[in-house]
Amino acid sequence: MPADTPLSDRLDDDDYPAYTMGRAAEMLGTTPGFLRAIGEARLITPLRSEGGHRRYSRYQLRIAARARELVDRGTPIEAACRIVILEDQLEEAQRINAEYRRAAGEASHGADAGSS
Repeated sequence: MPADTPLSDRLDDDDYPAYTMGRAAEMLGTTPGFLRAIGEARLITPLRSEGGHRRYSRYQLRIAARARELVDRGTPIEAACRIVILEDQLEEAQRINAEYRRAAGEASHGADAGSS
């Protein structure tokens, strides 16, 4: 999103990197070390400010919160990150499948209407 985009639009954007590491950790009730660890596990990749500081989006914070729930229940961090990645991939696959089914249903409905 360009820098000249109005602030209200950027704050409504789930992918806008609005949160510093300290603020993100505070919001999640965790430590900056946890955020670094899930970054190293490639669960999330924070954007960097011009000064090189990590910045997180709301979407990334939701992903991090899910990983934290699993870790808090005793799941090792690497396994928690893998679970969250697989859950995210499954959700995306289900969304795509639903789109294909909808398109196929519309196509067959159109074919039925044309054959009468």
